[in-house]
Amino acid sequence: MISKILREIEWVFFDVDGVMTDGKLYYGPNGEEYKVFNVKDGHGLKMIKDAGIKIAVISGRGNDALLQRLSEMKFDIVKINRSDKGNVFNELFEEYGNQIENSIAIGDDLPDLEIFKRTKLGFAVANAVTEVKNQADVILGTNGGEGAVRELCEIILEVRN
Repeated sequence: MISKILREIEWVFFDVDGVMTDGKLYYGPNGEEYKVFNVKDGHGLKMIKDAGIKIAVISGRGNDALLQRLSEMKFDIVKINRSDKGNVFNELFEEYGNQIENSIAIGDDLPDLEIFKRTKLGFAVANAVTEVKNQADVILGTNGGEGAVRELCEIILEVRN
């Protein structure tokens, strides 16, 4: 069942803090926020985009560093500073229609459960909170910010090849 879904998905929805990053918040002396991304995750994102899969971010936080990284990775949808992830998904459904339902999501914390409910599969990073792990269809072996995105991308590509 999981393999069949992964062969047919059109979209992957990503959380940022705790998935694409390690979830820690880094602040500079003037209050600027820094984010640290894993280069291996970036290559995984490029590979699934090259395979024709669209990528989207729905994140409760956002800053210029994040926008720069998402631009570099050519994300198809970027919704930041939105903690109401279920509402965001509903808005996207109105805009994109049924194709948006042919998707999977990866998350680590409670707000991500709203996306899990609306996608075909939910993936949890290894260090996700217990409630997310309990609701996930798959728990990855890698922590957020340490290559979990790459692990998910490789799983998708392995099933498709």
